[in-house]
Amino acid sequence: MRKREGGRRENRSWRSVVKMIFSVKEEDYKLTKEIGKGASATVYKAIYLPLEKVVAVKCLDLERCNSNLEDIQREAQTMSLIDHPNLISAYCSFVVKHYLWVVMPFMTEGSCSHLMQIAYTEGFEEPIICSILKETLKALVYLHGEGHIHLDVKAGNILLDNSGTVKLGDFGVSAFMFDHGDRQRSRNSFVGTPCWMAPEILNRVNGYDFKADIWSFGITALELAHGHAPFSKEPLMKVLMRTLENAPPGLDYDRDKRFSKSFKHMVTSCLVKDPTKRPTAQKLLKHSFFKGEKHPEITVKKLLAGLVDRIQDDDDSQLSLRRMASIELEALSKNEYDQGISVWNFNVEDLNNHSSLVIHEDQEGHDESIEEDRNLKNWQ
Repeated sequence: MRKREGGRRENRSWRSVVKMIFSVKEEDYKLTKEIGKGASATVYKAIYLPLEKVVAVKCLDLERCNSNLEDIQREAQTMSLIDHPNLISAYCSFVVKHYLWVVMPFMTEGSCSHLMQIAYTEGFEEPIICSILKETLKALVYLHGEGHIHLDVKAGNILLDNSGTVKLGDFGVSAFMFDHGDRQRSRNSFVGTPCWMAPEILNRVNGYDFKADIWSFGITALELAHGHAPFSKEPLMKVLMRTLENAPPGLDYDRDKRFSKSFKHMVTSCLVKDPTKRPTAQKLLKHSFFKGEKHPEITVKKLLAGLVDRIQDDDDSQLSLRRMASIELEALSKNEYDQGISVWNFNVEDLNNHSSLVIHEDQEGHDESIEEDRNLKNWQ
């Protein structure tokens, strides 16, 4: 891994030494249940038997991938070198029959998308959104600094655990693998999930770079605010046409009154069709919206604690989970374009247990309008 930002280069391969060592033997892992599903990959909760440690194992079907094994193994190696607290890295990877197994940390609470599907259908409150987005943005700053593009930023790939940790997942053996390992600064491959795809990826004329992630980040902000992404209920072709032809989506200044001006401005700055006019991840991190961010240990635990009031009956909730998985898998069978993990399931009973982690802290109000306008002007 070499840092490319500011012309500096730094070898970071030594970091893999301090990581816990896992074997590459199939018999050392016991797959217990499916927790994620995509067009070409399935993720399982598993036990690493030598240490009795719970892990996640992503099983990628090599027969359904367009890349050769050498490219795939190289990208899996790259993923194992990823070392950032807000990114899911790989412990190890190895081939089992016609599958590539990638062993990763297990995130106990699943994805933001799944939380919204079962309990927060109208989206999250702004302080929670702010915490989650800032942690995600830190991951993008790191990736872009290392010369990588994620290409599938969405709530379904933002994972949480019960300690309040926020990690961006489905990197490494996702974007690059379906891009034949091509690391050019501007690409022309069609990867990602349509509702979150930047216009420059869809039109495939001038290629794209890391600014495509900034568009997806803006769409993810809307997803967290409303409980769904723009155009998410539309057929594939309508999604493509709306993204290319319509004005960029955003937060309505009248309808979305519960959100601050700085949040609306931040989203607008991401969703600009001309990628050269979007901010970098590094600059976006300095936006006034993120200045009053609370630690995710507080906001995420509050989010999980709120589940106890929203989930009325475990049996009904589990039924809801099964229905959701069924709907998404049916969509996958019709739309093979979704190359990320589409269904992240977690145990509702575990969530209720974690709801005891309530932290009582009054939510800070928004900044005064005049002060907020001044901050936005300074950021520009």
